[in-house]
Amino acid sequence: MSKKEREKQRLIKELLDSIDNRNLAIFAGAGLSIPAGYVNWQQLLKPIADELDLDVEKEANNLVQLAQYHCNVNQSNRGKINQLLINEFSQSASLTENHRILSRLPIETFWTTNYDRMIESALSDAGKVPDVKYNNKQLAFTVPKRDVVVYKMHGDIEHPGEAILTKDDYESYHVRMQPFINALSGDLVSKTFLFIGFSFTDPNLDYILSRVRVAYSRDQRPHYCLLKNLEKDQNESDADFEYRQRKQELFIQDLLRFGIKSVMVDEYSEITDILNQLEVKIKSKSIFISGAASQYSPYENYEAEKFVYDLSKEIISHELKVVSGFGLGIGSAVISGALEAIYMSGHKLDDDQLLLRPFPQSQVGSTDLKTLWRQYREDMISYAGIAIFIFGNKSANDEVVLSDGMEEEYEIALSQGALVIPVGSTGYMAQELWQRLRSKIESGEYLLPGGLEKKLLELGDIGKDLSTIKSLILEIVLRYNKGV
Repeated sequence: MSKKEREKQRLIKELLDSIDNRNLAIFAGAGLSIPAGYVNWQQLLKPIADELDLDVEKEANNLVQLAQYHCNVNQSNRGKINQLLINEFSQSASLTENHRILSRLPIETFWTTNYDRMIESALSDAGKVPDVKYNNKQLAFTVPKRDVVVYKMHGDIEHPGEAILTKDDYESYHVRMQPFINALSGDLVSKTFLFIGFSFTDPNLDYILSRVRVAYSRDQRPHYCLLKNLEKDQNESDADFEYRQRKQELFIQDLLRFGIKSVMVDEYSEITDILNQLEVKIKSKSIFISGAASQYSPYENYEAEKFVYDLSKEIISHELKVVSGFGLGIGSAVISGALEAIYMSGHKLDDDQLLLRPFPQSQVGSTDLKTLWRQYREDMISYAGIAIFIFGNKSANDEVVLSDGMEEEYEIALSQGALVIPVGSTGYMAQELWQRLRSKIESGEYLLPGGLEKKLLELGDIGKDLSTIKSLILEIVLRYNKGV
């Protein structure tokens, strides 16, 4: 593994630990929204520069002053700047994959200097309730049943006249927006931040970071940022490129004063890859157990139910989460095992350890029951990164038939990228699914790290000892969670 890859994996581990402790926060800059189709500051202010007979390229490091010049010339009237904001940031834009992944992660705090509404839109699409704060009064109120707080420290596009943009705005910020400064200072002390798409040229953040550094010089919480390595511009001389590289090195070193460690990428797509890996690792801590059984042959009912009970109990005991739809003949054993592990460890029952989704059994509304079940399964399985399939039969017309519901859950889990573990040894639909997976493994269509394919293939012998099956399943689950 290269040094660069090791740094990425260390970052993912640190972020995962912070999420487990519920103290990861995201700070999003313009770089998060630009790929969605929005302009950067330089593009936004080009008409302003043109009106002032200035070259926006030459003013690239002085854009706040440029906006102020325009206000000065127009006797503090910023109507044109406000209209530019409305024109550029009110247009619809497509959510990026980074927005979608971030919105799905169990993160409760977002900070941003962006005016657009991409973050809150992504959170709403993910089924979460965002509590958006962009003025002082909003800090005193709480949106009912909120899932996430989004602090927009420079304002919101719906109120362009209040947006922080000119030098006057920045100079008065510490007076007018002191509650926001206090809130961000508190979060920087108590949470771990991941900065994405941020250039660290914002005077307000620099002021706040400096205050926190002075107050907590020896006890600063570690923070992280994702930065792109520089690329040589067309027609740029070697000397100029080396100068820019040296300046970036010094900038990265300076960020360490504030406890911010930089993780470098060569392409922006690597940021998406890091977020994807983080999401996979988070979801892999949730185990979906799919099972239904009107009979357990060749096993006795008691030993089969005890197997399910023990499996669920041990999954919980390893600080993993069980997700289940309360399947026929299986659900009760899943719940009993999970509850015993939870209560024996001194914890109280909550959705962080056990998520149960009993299926509706009769159609009341206008939606077809099978359509409703499909949507229900997709939602339930979306919480899990690993799916275990055991037994899989039901009674129909006094006959034992294979469970088509388990088959559907298997296909959904595959489509959502979960690790599927059909326990063919338990027979019925699980055996059918194991045979399909074996074909995928043997053809190279389904690849897993660290030789886990071999372990999966050991789960196919009908009637294998249930204790051995349980050990194999747990080995696969735990190795997958540890990255093999």
